[in-house]
Amino acid sequence: MNDQFTVWHHDRIGSTNDEARRMAAEGAPHGTVIHADEQISGRGRLAHTWFSPPGNLYLSILLRTGQPVARTAELSFLAALAVADTVEALLPRQTRAMLKWPNDVLVSGAKIAGILLEQLDDATIVGIGLNVLEAPSNTAYKTTTIVANGGIASVDSARDILLDRIGGHLLVWHTDGFEPIRAQWLNRSYPIGAAIRANSSGNPVAGHFAGLDLDGALLLDTPLGRQRIVAGDVVPVGR
Repeated sequence: MNDQFTVWHHDRIGSTNDEARRMAAEGAPHGTVIHADEQISGRGRLAHTWFSPPGNLYLSILLRTGQPVARTAELSFLAALAVADTVEALLPRQTRAMLKWPNDVLVSGAKIAGILLEQLDDATIVGIGLNVLEAPSNTAYKTTTIVANGGIASVDSARDILLDRIGGHLLVWHTDGFEPIRAQWLNRSYPIGAAIRANSSGNPVAGHFAGLDLDGALLLDTPLGRQRIVAGDVVPVGR
């Protein structure tokens, strides 16, 4: 396992992000990882609950990057890229993980992982849930698992691969900035020009994917011109 990280393991916990926040407030160092077999009150983006039964990977990573808080959003793309790398390492060689703005990880159009970033002073908490054995069935979107796609993995092996990929991408990010992360993210996302719809602050905006701005904002070409979307969710047109 990557020696940048120290893992604290729990059989059962309310939320790994909540525990990471508590430890951050007490001064826990960069690289502290909270890993739980099960979460009682896991949560995802936009105040959604996160299905957290035993058999999947749930962890939160405490990062103290020393970078301006304005760059925190870049870590969301870095984490998504690392999760996609991990998924592909666990699945048959021909299977590809794709990314949906801002940080969903998909296999064959179905969500296999989710990421939640939270900030506490100079600490960034990166929460990650990866469906290894189980996936929720009562969602508005398709879901899947590592096992359902022909992968064979233990939760601990998935964790170790993920932390290794996170560590590698963090090194690139610190050395070369966001641009190489952004380029790799774009290589795994919609093709430029794809028809998509962004739901931002409850207002759906349809247009064509025009890439990511230099800070990670979604660029959408609409009949009214190019728009920057900084928060929200994206679905393909037709859903």
